[in-house]
Amino acid sequence: MTAPMIRLTGHIDVPSNRQEAVAAALPTHIALTRAEPSCLSFDVTQDPAIAARYTVSELFVDQAAFDAHQARTSASDWATVTAGIPRHYQISEVPA
Repeated sequence: MTAPMIRLTGHIDVPSNRQEAVAAALPTHIALTRAEPSCLSFDVTQDPAIAARYTVSELFVDQAAFDAHQARTSASDWATVTAGIPRHYQISEVPA
């Protein structure tokens, strides 16, 4: 039996005093994540209705790949730039 894929969806609301730093760090964060061999898709887009909100959608081949992504990002510049900003995410399994 094939392990389920892992999907993360949700958003992050960036405080106004941190929007510039987050916007500057985002392209590298996206590029590094998309370069991960087990990342199937990764999109972070600014919400047109709520300027401070970024919607997030991620899909990884399995739980191990998602865990590796989380470990990598926890030690990244992205983690430093976004430290303390609450995330509103749902994580679910998707049949492979």
